[in-house]
Amino acid sequence: MVSTNYVEEFEQCWLPQITNAGLNRLIELLEKGSPFLTHGSFHSGPLRGCLATHIAWNHPQTCYLDEDAGVFWLTKIAHLNPATSKVILSWDELGQANWYMRMELVRLLRMEKEHRENFKETAIENASTAPSGNLQNSIELESTRSQKNPLIISKHLK
Repeated sequence: MVSTNYVEEFEQCWLPQITNAGLNRLIELLEKGSPFLTHGSFHSGPLRGCLATHIAWNHPQTCYLDEDAGVFWLTKIAHLNPATSKVILSWDELGQANWYMRMELVRLLRMEKEHRENFKETAIENASTAPSGNLQNSIELESTRSQKNPLIISKHLK
């Protein structure tokens, strides 16, 4: 079985940078074992790419890129070195054949999606009972990772 040392990197560096569309796309590809999700290279033809590439194609700062999208997203958005990323190295080892990694990534992606949905609902609910003007502040907080970095929340509330 492949090491699970990629989980911490995925949670701390990848998930906060993935858009909601990127979450949905990866969940879909991983659950289906889609041939559009490749390993061993960032891009291998039309509509085919690795984890980072599919994330990049669903990110506003990198959606216009083609074969360099995954590398650009990793380096400029997630601030990781593609050659040393634990997620990339683990994925490239077996890719789709690594059922355990696929299911672990799906679990983490679903948890993140649920966290964002719950946080947004709570922010909207709280804003509806707060003085006007706080709705925008509450919605901005939706993208922060409250459980992992409470300091970000306190900065926005001041």
